[in-house]
Amino acid sequence: MGFFKEFKDFAMKGNVMDLAIAVVIGAAFSKIVSALVDSIIMPIIGMIVGDANKFSTYTVGGIKVGVFIQAVIDFIIIAFVLFLIVKAMNRFKKKEPPPPPAGPTTTEKLLMEIRDELKKK
Repeated sequence: MGFFKEFKDFAMKGNVMDLAIAVVIGAAFSKIVSALVDSIIMPIIGMIVGDANKFSTYTVGGIKVGVFIQAVIDFIIIAFVLFLIVKAMNRFKKKEPPPPPAGPTTTEKLLMEIRDELKKK
């Protein structure tokens, strides 16, 4: 039973659960972006190109270029949104305080020695 308990402990860790939730949300977001591209953006591009009905059937020499362009637009939108999310998260991260000074410099040490010698007189 040790193996199953170890697996359960691993699966219930916060990082694994966060990753699983992120994958599910990412898949749902990908479907939303695909619907946006298929329903709104590609018909507009289709009107510009001249085939307003179905841009995904656009071919050049028998190669389905329309499907590839849809996938590229999907990727660009998802990558841009993820960039914005990461940028926003970085803004809210706690900034690390600057490291404390490493101690007196050689000039400061010499000045302290001179001060101490003057105090002796």
